[in-house]
Amino acid sequence: MTAPESTSVSPEKAAAPAPSWREGWAVYLQPRVLIVLMLGFSSGLPLALSGSTLLVWMRESGVDLGTIGLFALVGTPYTLKFVWAPLVDALHVPVFTRAFGRRRGWLVFSQLLLIGAILLLALTDPARSPLFVALGALLVATMSSTQDIVVDAFRVESLPESEQAAGMASYVAAYRIGLLVSTAGVLFLVSAFESTGIGRHAAWMWGYVAMAALVLIGTVTALAATEPEQSVRAEAKTRGETAFSRVMHAAVGAFSEFLARKYAWVALAFVVLFKFTDAFSGTMTAPFVIDLGFTRNDYAAIVKGVGLIATLIGGFAGGYLARRYSLVASLWIGGVLQAISNLVFAWLAYVGVNQWALAVAISAENFTGAIGTVIFVAYLSALCQNPLHTATQYALLTALAAVGRTYLSSGAGYVAEATGWSLFFVISVAVAVPSLILLAWLQRRGHFDELGPVKI
Repeated sequence: MTAPESTSVSPEKAAAPAPSWREGWAVYLQPRVLIVLMLGFSSGLPLALSGSTLLVWMRESGVDLGTIGLFALVGTPYTLKFVWAPLVDALHVPVFTRAFGRRRGWLVFSQLLLIGAILLLALTDPARSPLFVALGALLVATMSSTQDIVVDAFRVESLPESEQAAGMASYVAAYRIGLLVSTAGVLFLVSAFESTGIGRHAAWMWGYVAMAALVLIGTVTALAATEPEQSVRAEAKTRGETAFSRVMHAAVGAFSEFLARKYAWVALAFVVLFKFTDAFSGTMTAPFVIDLGFTRNDYAAIVKGVGLIATLIGGFAGGYLARRYSLVASLWIGGVLQAISNLVFAWLAYVGVNQWALAVAISAENFTGAIGTVIFVAYLSALCQNPLHTATQYALLTALAAVGRTYLSSGAGYVAEATGWSLFFVISVAVAVPSLILLAWLQRRGHFDELGPVKI
């Protein structure tokens, strides 16, 4: 999922009377906002199907931890989607664009491809052919990230300024629900299929088939929507221009401006490493819970149920910290909390199978991880100060931020296999040290003072 971008408000509009309580809630029932809500569900649904849910399937099929850890590389399309985002902006899809419009055509096209990719993944067998599973998961991630590109553009272009905040709130909430359905929902569904007497592999296959069918919710939504007026005007205005020239000007400007800043390379290294401690431990959370002896339903109910609540509360807490303290102080708080929270899993490995201990561990990790994420997004936003290049710079920075999750954490399975679970989670705390060293280095040299005030 692409992080939401803030909307500037003019002083005149800021001085306007605040809407009444009834008007504030009524905006969530606007057709455009409801469309965005349903598209948020469609964006959140496929993420875990090539991630954490797939890892549970693989571990139950007997795939070794080293191979499972390497599957973090399947997230590469989410890291590199900024590369082909200009193609989605500039190119027409034969038949689909003519029938549904520039944005809706890409929406329907990407969702149909996503359904096909999920069905292909459902037909693979992790026990016999991990390579084919990897290819299927890579296709799902590619189609999912393409859908994200289109949904982000559609959301921004279709909602007026007065509905942007409500649209983003609806989108994020629905995204989390979609993610919950493709994690806890799939696990409960697979257990239900197994209870009817069918084999484990067939149960997983039908679980993924059901998820492919749910993508149709987004397709029906796209068909029911109308093409954004901004998209129609942009299409008419840029018809005579080449997509290549627009992309090159934006990319070169964004890169040259950012790299001209003092300590730019150190800041970029900090962006890569800040969330690495979360990614390193998070890659192996699902296999750890299963290995420890918890059931699939335990994982679904606690990790994805209690964990979701802790994440939402942690998000509000992170917003409070970012308002209450300076940016650098907030980064220190978030960075330290998200690192030391990994120790609760080392404690859980010692305690063993205990429902309450699992709930405490998951709540602590998700709560602190959400705090770190919100504050980190505030920092990324502060780095993008030129309105001419905000979108390009933000996409590049979020791509760099995903390097830790996608590439640096790919060896986590081998570390866990070599050290055992308790020591692995202690090591996952230690990997946060380089980012904290960079944070101290940047603070001493006034990097954060030069960014100015940050608005969440």
